[in-house]
Amino acid sequence: MERVTQPEDLDRIHHALDLAVKALEAFTPGDVEAQMKQGDDPLTAADLAVDEALRTALPREGEGWLSEETADDPSRLECSRVWIVDPIDGTREFVMGIPEWCVSIALVVDGRPVAGGILSVANDQRIVGSVDDGVTLNGEPVACTARNDIRGALVLGSRSEVKRGEWGPFFKTSIAVRNMGSVAYKLGLVAAGLADATWTLVPKNEWDVAGGAALVNAAGGSVMGLDYQPVRFNQAKTLMDGFIATAPGVAEAVQDLISEVRAG
Repeated sequence: MERVTQPEDLDRIHHALDLAVKALEAFTPGDVEAQMKQGDDPLTAADLAVDEALRTALPREGEGWLSEETADDPSRLECSRVWIVDPIDGTREFVMGIPEWCVSIALVVDGRPVAGGILSVANDQRIVGSVDDGVTLNGEPVACTARNDIRGALVLGSRSEVKRGEWGPFFKTSIAVRNMGSVAYKLGLVAAGLADATWTLVPKNEWDVAGGAALVNAAGGSVMGLDYQPVRFNQAKTLMDGFIATAPGVAEAVQDLISEVRAG
């Protein structure tokens, strides 16, 4: 089968994550000043420093760029290859010193997330992979879990959504829910086989999801929208309705469960 990614793409992702590590050395999670952006989202100097590091390492001529911390350039819509990043996904956790934040990188080709990198400095986890090469965790091959029974499946839920009561119906089902911060980090853990599924039924931006979605796809799992169709990225409207990411063996059961909850 013809490769979708280029052989050096993973090297570029690793290099970018190395630069992110260096940029983060100047900051201490839990002891960093933040200002609030529109929408009550925190922004720190660390977000901007990592954004600059990633922008230095990743895009080349003819490639697009979409980042939470960079003004959007509509010319990306004309590019086949686009880098979509969140310099720090889970900035709120970063500011509070909760080890559930990460650096997220995605390479999208013709709308499809095909390569990615998730770096959790606090947990010493680097998850990198592509649809051509599979996924590694700290250099060791990993894949989505082989679970085929939704009963007892570990599902990573959003701490903020749980706090708002949006996960109440799921706590009454047979799944096991663990609350967690960063969207990208949750997706990375599913790709690494450390959880069976994660989803959110509320809007998220492309940069929250793309890196982890690429990894879940590369690890044999599936990532879909709330219409149960494969998600597409590098859209003019970057806000997604939500997403569902699962190991392959529980995908259908997860769809059924979510359909039941949404209908109720």
